[in-house]
Amino acid sequence: MKPPPLPAPARAPPLPWISPLQYRSPTRAAPASPPPPPPPPSSPPPRRVDHPDLARLIASSHTGQRALDLFNAAAEQRGFSHTAATFSALLIRLARARLPSATTAVLRRAASAPCRFLEPHLLPLLRLLPPDHSLTLLRLLPSLLRRRRVSHKALAVCLDRLVSSRCPDVLADLIADLRDLRNKYLPAPNTCVYNILIKHYVKNGDSETAFRVLDEMREYTCGDVRPNLVTYSTLLGGLCRAGKMKEAFELFEGMIEKDHIVPDQLTYNVIIDGFCRLGQVEKARTIFGFMRKNECEPNAFNYATLINGHCKKGDVENAKLVFEEMRSAGVEPDAVSYTALIGCLCRHGSVDEGIDLVMEMREKGCKADVVTYNLLLEGLCKDGRMAEVMDLLGRLPEEGVQLNVASYRIVMNTLCSSGDMEKAVGLLGLMLGRGFLPHYAASNKLLIGLCDVGRVADATAALYGLAKFGFMPEASCWAKLIEAVCRDRKLRRSVELLDILITGG
Repeated sequence: MKPPPLPAPARAPPLPWISPLQYRSPTRAAPASPPPPPPPPSSPPPRRVDHPDLARLIASSHTGQRALDLFNAAAEQRGFSHTAATFSALLIRLARARLPSATTAVLRRAASAPCRFLEPHLLPLLRLLPPDHSLTLLRLLPSLLRRRRVSHKALAVCLDRLVSSRCPDVLADLIADLRDLRNKYLPAPNTCVYNILIKHYVKNGDSETAFRVLDEMREYTCGDVRPNLVTYSTLLGGLCRAGKMKEAFELFEGMIEKDHIVPDQLTYNVIIDGFCRLGQVEKARTIFGFMRKNECEPNAFNYATLINGHCKKGDVENAKLVFEEMRSAGVEPDAVSYTALIGCLCRHGSVDEGIDLVMEMREKGCKADVVTYNLLLEGLCKDGRMAEVMDLLGRLPEEGVQLNVASYRIVMNTLCSSGDMEKAVGLLGLMLGRGFLPHYAASNKLLIGLCDVGRVADATAALYGLAKFGFMPEASCWAKLIEAVCRDRKLRRSVELLDILITGG
């Protein structure tokens, strides 16, 4: 019987191919080749993305580049074409990512796309883009919207964007287009457009040009252009801020007699505030009588302005009388009125009355904000009632009051000036823990004060805490710190302080 045949020897796997560029030397052992990568798992075919889903994906993209990649990838789907909604989502995302050049490039592509845009798709871009790109978009709007000229609303939005920016050259280009009767993309100005122009000239102190625009509005025969309360309130505000009350009153009378415009509380308030700014509070008070004769009852805003006028003069008693008069007239005080009087009381030593008003606000559901509490903190600090101050700082955030850096700095400056280092160190820990930094001068004063009273360990700990926020003491403070540490014979700590000085400064 024949023995069974021997199994064939296993076939050796082929050697991996080595290119001449990978060959090193015949005497050196070739490195073991890595195992071949596993075959990729079979992935299901990509799901087709429709327009609403794509718009949502683009809007939620973490970067502008990711949004652009999604937009381009979707276009490769068979039979897919972008709509106004997907273009708009991409444009808004690129503008929010501060990629104006990319936004403008997509806009030019959109202008040749077959889809039809609506104005609400594009108006937000006018506010988001830089001024020069905003003007470029305005000029592209007719081709994007398939109309001859842009609307008055689009013109007003773009003009207001340029007026608010600090790009006079771009604004001058648009104004030149407005003045050029041959331009083919802008409508004739209306009252809103003229009011924005007046606001621009008043803001820049060019009252002469602002009044020329007013004259131009009066000469217009079109019913869509005539001065209104906004026009006059803007001009009156400019004159009052410049202290030109005589001219302001003449304009006020002209508004009533020439244009037959009845002033409202806001327009009256411009005049009231103008007199209060000049300290002529009695003249401001006479405006109240004039208002009532013309059947315009003062509101809380008017009373708050008058209270503030008395407060600026330090006339606490009359400020309180106006406040009570407001209540008697049936006008419920608002947060502005309360805050004006609280500030006046706290600055003139009547902090307890200020606290009573804050409690009254709470009872009536009138929320006191950080401005109100900062005035209260300042008054308590001035009275030296630091225990109450520290209690407020500790519990107000827990009660939902969002304090700001000024809240803490008011207290820190007081503690450093009075030399209360114990509370100052505690407040510093609270500030740094909440992400706030004291004033530069107060930080130096705190470190020097701690060294002067021999609290060197607290001074160095405070320095390390401040340094994390980028603080670097002034030269005299450094000298004091090093001297105090050396006096305590803590050489290692001195070296650490010098290391901070060298590496940070």
